[in-house]
Amino acid sequence: MPATWRPDSAPSTSRSLRGRREGAESEPVKDLDRWSAPLGRSLFNAASAGAQLLGLALGGAAVAAIGARHALLIGAGCHAVAAVTVRFGLPDLTGAASTGSPVRASLTGAGTLLSNGPVRRLLLAQWLPAASMMGTDGLLVAFASGRGFPGAAASVLLAASPAGMFAGELVMGRLVRPAHRPRLVAPLMLLTGAPLLALGAVAFPASVALLVLAGFGFAYGVGLQQPFLQAVPAESRGQSFALLSTGAMTLQGLGPLVFGAAAQLTTPGLAIAAAGLATIACLPLVRPWSGRRGND
Repeated sequence: MPATWRPDSAPSTSRSLRGRREGAESEPVKDLDRWSAPLGRSLFNAASAGAQLLGLALGGAAVAAIGARHALLIGAGCHAVAAVTVRFGLPDLTGAASTGSPVRASLTGAGTLLSNGPVRRLLLAQWLPAASMMGTDGLLVAFASGRGFPGAAASVLLAASPAGMFAGELVMGRLVRPAHRPRLVAPLMLLTGAPLLALGAVAFPASVALLVLAGFGFAYGVGLQQPFLQAVPAESRGQSFALLSTGAMTLQGLGPLVFGAAAQLTTPGLAIAAAGLATIACLPLVRPWSGRRGND
């Protein structure tokens, strides 16, 4: 039960706020430069990872204090607060003027972006590993139970990946020079997937360490922000970031479904290893950019 509150309350709120802002701020997003885009994405991701850790702590405390049923009601209340915040707490920023159906314009713009080869590769490179990571998260409770780990092990495993993500985003966004970020994309993506291959063969403490490493590797996305910004035409930047977030949310929802089905046919450990292989298989998507030197 606590796991239901963990991924779906504060982190989803962060994604909702992000999606609304990025979808509505077409004009301001045009002003993003090669410095602010990576830092902004790093801040979003670090905030989301921090929210997951906070949700785990508060959710676990709520379940222990008042039971799962009432904790879920609190989670529902968090969603209501998030909806009110989105509606009334964010500034109204004027987007690009458009004529005709906004739905048709959105679909046309998305089609144009996806037909652009470099943009499509950069989108997939950010969508697919995220889907695999969420698929892994969705299996950790069953994985811990199947391995005979202690009762509280599932919560610790669920917190390990966000902890690594938080650290990775801070390091990549604040300590690594912009010129060096693209060179770290491929190694970090490999770090996201490779630890999952061994998760089913190690003891509980090593499992926690491997998940922290996998979460840390997820910071590879910071190194793709500058190439993504450069690949997208300035007039499409607002929609490109909205498409990036919407596609990520959609595939993060499909990830647990796909890898959960794989776990039903095999075991949670093998399904998690498959998620790691799926992430590693995305490495060719970033090859055109991973060896380049960025701009300081």
